[in-house]
Amino acid sequence: MSGPIGLLVMAYGTASGPHDIERYYTDIRGGHSPSPEQLRELRDRYASIGNRFPLLETTTKQAEGLAAALSAQGGDEFRAYLGMKHSPPFIPEGVVRMHEDGIERAVGIVMAPHWSGMSVETYVERVLQAVDDDGGGPTFTFVRSWHDHPAFVRFLASRVEDALAELEPSQRAGVAVIFSAHSLPVRTAHDGSLRCLRCDCDASCRYRDGLRETADLVAEKLDLEDYTIAWQSAGRTADPWWGPPIEEVILHLAAAGHPAVVVCSAGFVADHLETLYDLDIQAKTIAQEAGVTFVRTEMPNDDPRFVAALAAVVRDHLVGA
Repeated sequence: MSGPIGLLVMAYGTASGPHDIERYYTDIRGGHSPSPEQLRELRDRYASIGNRFPLLETTTKQAEGLAAALSAQGGDEFRAYLGMKHSPPFIPEGVVRMHEDGIERAVGIVMAPHWSGMSVETYVERVLQAVDDDGGGPTFTFVRSWHDHPAFVRFLASRVEDALAELEPSQRAGVAVIFSAHSLPVRTAHDGSLRCLRCDCDASCRYRDGLRETADLVAEKLDLEDYTIAWQSAGRTADPWWGPPIEEVILHLAAAGHPAVVVCSAGFVADHLETLYDLDIQAKTIAQEAGVTFVRTEMPNDDPRFVAALAAVVRDHLVGA
């Protein structure tokens, strides 16, 4: 095989504006329309962050920057394509564009560092189904997890370091760092344990362990004394979700006497509703009401240092593949 290598950079998706919220919400609910109350609540949340919908633009910059960084290293040429799970351009559209452009080799990478059967693996399945439906297209390999890649860990550590520098010396002496990721729905097994809905794993879940490993690696690099993990942005469903939720963790840390918390949302790599509202408004308000200073690490977005870390992830993957 010859020619450029295609990069299918995938993300969850986003509404394109206030007019698109209902369509987006219906899509993430598997085609079931939200109730008027649910729709009103989501519209209010977007309004509270100024009706910003930056995810598509940010992911586009990440993809283009990644292709440019990899191509600049010499050897193969890389070409970027986008695939969103719940909004245009959808994953099948990206696969079809690759086929139309004559791409024969491709790497799929989800903008989520931690593997889960309910997240990353569903993207992989959609890509493979799209290739099958298209009757051709590139041969894919997939970066399924990069939560522990040294380049990513170094980048996260620098973000945590920057956030810690925003605190007063007295606050830094007692600060606790919270590493968070998106919660996932679980079910209660016959033995009373909680298990992932899709992969049926228990407390040793690879997703939970991945977030813990990221936290441990960053903490080791920075010699952090007080740090923990928490889960955020749980859905409003009848199922239980992984915990503890970040709101409870903040209150627990406040009760334990910590004057400040730094939240590193390690499971996300771009600003969107889950950071701009769930953390910057909801979690911050809870911290302030509990008398705790709240600082959040800046999201990677299209920072050239983060793009360089992604390039290292893809390069190492290709060597292994």
